[in-house]
Amino acid sequence: MSLFGAFPEREPASRAAPLAERMRPRTLEEFVGQEHLLGPGKPLRAEIAGADGGSMILWGPPGVGKTTLAKIVAEASRASFIEFSAVLSGIREIKQVMAEAEQSAKAGVRTILFVDEIHRFNKAQQDAFLPYVERGAVRLIGATTENPSFEVIAALLSRCAVYTLKPLLEAQIVLLLRRALEDRERGLGALELTADPEALETIAGYSDGDARHAFNALELASRLASGGRITVETAASALQQRMLLYDKSGEEHYNLISALHKSVRNSDADAAIYWLGRMLHAGESPLYIARRLVRMAVEDIGLAAPEALHLALSARDAVDFLGSPEGDLALAQAAVYLALAPKSNAVYAAFGAAQEDIESTRAEPVPLHLRNAPTRLMRELDYGKGYQYAHDVEGLVADMDCLPENLIGRRYYHPTQQGREKLLAQRMDEVRRIRQEKSGPKKSHPKPPR
Repeated sequence: MSLFGAFPEREPASRAAPLAERMRPRTLEEFVGQEHLLGPGKPLRAEIAGADGGSMILWGPPGVGKTTLAKIVAEASRASFIEFSAVLSGIREIKQVMAEAEQSAKAGVRTILFVDEIHRFNKAQQDAFLPYVERGAVRLIGATTENPSFEVIAALLSRCAVYTLKPLLEAQIVLLLRRALEDRERGLGALELTADPEALETIAGYSDGDARHAFNALELASRLASGGRITVETAASALQQRMLLYDKSGEEHYNLISALHKSVRNSDADAAIYWLGRMLHAGESPLYIARRLVRMAVEDIGLAAPEALHLALSARDAVDFLGSPEGDLALAQAAVYLALAPKSNAVYAAFGAAQEDIESTRAEPVPLHLRNAPTRLMRELDYGKGYQYAHDVEGLVADMDCLPENLIGRRYYHPTQQGREKLLAQRMDEVRRIRQEKSGPKKSHPKPPR
C-alpha cells in the first residue's frame, strides 16, 4: 500500500498516549501562542490559509508547537502528511520517500514532508531534498531548535520561509493546563481534579515556556494528588528539579555566555551572578566558564585593574582544585569582581590595531640598532650600532625609535582614565615629554602607510 493518498482525518490520540499528545491542538482555534505569526494578517496564518503554500522551517525551542503547526498546515491543505525523523532516517529512506512523493504529485496529490530535528541531517542528506523541493514534488516543513542559519544548508534555506517561534508565556501555559484539567474526552476531566491557581502557576513557571514539559508535570501531579486536589506541594513533587533549556553545543550555550560577558562588560554584578548561575545549573563545565572569565579580564578590564586577571586565573585554579559545587563560589567571586572593576579595552584595541598594521603594511626589517650582535661579523655589519642602554641615560628614556621606519610615531595603546590605567596614561605622557626634550617631536603615522 502506498504511503500517499488523500489526507486522512486525524485519529484521536489513544488514552494510553501521554497527556501532551492527547491535548495536541487540532485546529488553529485550539492553538495557543505565536500570535506574532498566527494573528490576523500575520504571515504564517496567511500561509496556512493559502491553498498552495511553500516550504518552511519552523525554528523555536521545545514544546512551542512546531509539530502541531505542521499537522495543522497539512490538514488545512488536505495534503498527504509524512513525518520524518532526522535521527532515524538516512539518504536511502529520503530518496525512496521523495520518489513516491513525486509519483503522487503526478497524480495530483501533494505531499507535506515534515522533518523533525532537521538540523541533525548532514549536508548530503539535506542536499537530497533539494530537487524535489525545487520541482514542487513535496512541500517541506522542517522543525529545528537550532539556528537554521548555521544548521540548514544555504541552498535549502533559500527555498524555505523561516518562521521563528517563541517560548510560551506562563499565562498561556496556565490556560493549556486548565484546558487539560477540564477536557473529559482527551484530558484529565474524568478525574474531576481541582488545582490551586498557585499550583498551575508553579508548573507554568518551571516549564520554561515548554508546553510538553508542563503537560508531563501536570499528568504526574494528577497521580500524586491527594483527595483530588493538586496543591503547590504536589506540583513541586511532580516537577522534581527544574530542567532549564540548555544545549552545551547549541545556540543557547552561546546566548548565555554572551549574556554573562556583556553583563560583566556593563558592570552589572547582579546580572553576572544570575547568568553564571544559569549556566552552572544547566550543567555547563565550570572550567569553560573560568576560561571565559579570564578572557573578560584581559579584553574588557585590562590594565585598568590588572589584578582582575590574577583573580580570574585563581578562580580557574580553585575550580580545578575543588571541583563543583565548592569551586563554583570562586567563579561567582570572580564574576562579581570583574563586573565592578574599572573597565578598559585599550590593550585589546591596541593589539588589534597592531595586528591590522602587520597584515596591511610591508614587513620592514628590524632596525639595526635594535639587533643583537653576538658575532664579529654582525658587529661589522652594524648590528646594534646606535643602540642606547636606557638605564644609562637621563630619565631612563633614550632618544631612539623602536618601531620600523615606516611606522615611526605610530600609536597603538591609548590608555583610558579608568582605574590604574590613568597612571599609565600619565607615564606615557611623561615618556613622550622626555623624548621630545631630547630630540624634538617625532613624525606620527595616524594611518599607517600601505
